[in-house]
Formats: sequence, structure tokens, C-alpha cells
Amino acid sequence: MTDGVVGRAGSRAGGRSRPGRAGGGGVSTARQFLQAGLIDELHLAVSPVLLGSGENLFAGLDLPALGYQRTEHGSSPHATPIIFTKRAP
Repeated sequence: MTDGVVGRAGSRAGGRSRPGRAGGGGVSTARQFLQAGLIDELHLAVSPVLLGSGENLFAGLDLPALGYQRTEHGSSPHATPIIFTKRAP
């Protein structure tokens, strides 16, 4: 699975390195990168808006077991920024 995700990301980048970029692909690609431990830091902005159904980013993922911890969070009327960081091995 990891080789496929990394290969697709590299293909989308035209073979160039794109540090800090998952190469697109949405929730499914982000989940695969999280599971493979390829994301060092994840920045999310959670907005209190109900949009209906869709893919759940964290369903079935145990972020602490994968080495991630919440390192920052904030609050505003429009969005809640949250940062998850992968712990050093």
C-alpha cells in the first residue's frame, strides 16, 4: 500500500520532491499517508458546519498508536485549528 501511495504522489509531482505535500487525493490518500507514518505534521481547521455525509478522516485510525500527538489547538467562532505531530522514534 505504501509504495502505491508514494508512487502516486511522486507521479503527481512529476517526479519532483514536494516536501510537506501529500500530492492530493483527498481523505483516502491522507489516511493512507497517516497509516504509513509518512506525515510529520498535520494541520486541520475544523469548522462547525454540517455538510452531510462524506469520508471520515480518523475512522479506524489510532493516532497515538501510530505515533501522533496533538501538539496545538485553538478556538475561534469560525474554525478550530488543530495540529497533530508525529513523535520522534
